Amino acid sequence: MTECLSISENSVARAVDLLRAGQLVAFPTETVYGLGGDACNDHAVAGIFKTKGRPSFNPLISHVATIDMAFTLGKKTAIAEILAYNFWPGAMTMILDRTKDCKVSMLTTAGLDKIAVRVPSHEAATQLLSSFGGPLAAPSANPSGRISPSTVSHVIDGLGGQIDLILDGGACESGLESTIIDCSANIPVILRPGGITRDAVNDVLNQAGHRLLEQTIAGNDDKRPVSPGQLASHYAPQLGVRMNATNAEDTEIAIGFGSQMHEAPLNLSLSGNLTEAAANLFALLHKADKLGAKQNATHIAIAPIPDHELGEAINDRLRRASAPR
Repeated sequence: MTECLSISENSVARAVDLLRAGQLVAFPTETVYGLGGDACNDHAVAGIFKTKGRPSFNPLISHVATIDMAFTLGKKTAIAEILAYNFWPGAMTMILDRTKDCKVSMLTTAGLDKIAVRVPSHEAATQLLSSFGGPLAAPSANPSGRISPSTVSHVIDGLGGQIDLILDGGACESGLESTIIDCSANIPVILRPGGITRDAVNDVLNQAGHRLLEQTIAGNDDKRPVSPGQLASHYAPQLGVRMNATNAEDTEIAIGFGSQMHEAPLNLSLSGNLTEAAANLFALLHKADKLGAKQNATHIAIAPIPDHELGEAINDRLRRASAPR
């Protein structure tokens, strides 16, 4: 039986006790709900992979409470320092070389000499991480490859009965996972677009006199990904996904965007707002899946999304959701 508790001092203390005992706890971040376990405990990390059905070669993000703690795990570079002090706490994950004294389990980093680390901004996540006092490995709290959870009900639907506790912080603000940037070398590379846009990062780097991010998103590596979110098939609903649809077939559930397929039963943003669309994406994919099950649908047809600003991250998720499985 999975406990579900509202955020409070008592529920956070309960979560910390479970985490220190090597158990798993789902908790809210500003992006999506994470499935947390002690990143330094091999048993706990193995439990994350088993519970999610996640391949062990797919590394996990280590979440910490402060910037200083992040740089005890990963080696600080000039680029990383600039981005950290502009975007942390927040929806950015950095790939760094592991420090010599990094105690994070090699299972967490999939045996790599690099580590993915993030300082989330959600108040409940900060409270939990501060109380725990160490890094939590925390991929999205859903079965591997499926739609990420932006509400407690999504977590329960996917992992209910398999984990000990869910901390209920309401709906996640962003609805998209963090932007992942490899900052271990002189030129940073976006490995996964997310809640912080390419333009926002480029503006900060320009002001600091550094080179821009490479325009190509690195990797669709199903054999040896260097960060989470690089598998070709990911974020997938039970139904198939058809992108850039201008109409829906009888066997499809339609999701519109702005005036595109505005008659659809679901719409990412009636006003065509990409921030609203990003926040609604996973929730509407969950809804479409449930509608489809009732109507014997085979696919979800999604209207075209502009491929700029947050649209880059939305389209990245949709491409992976629509990939062959």
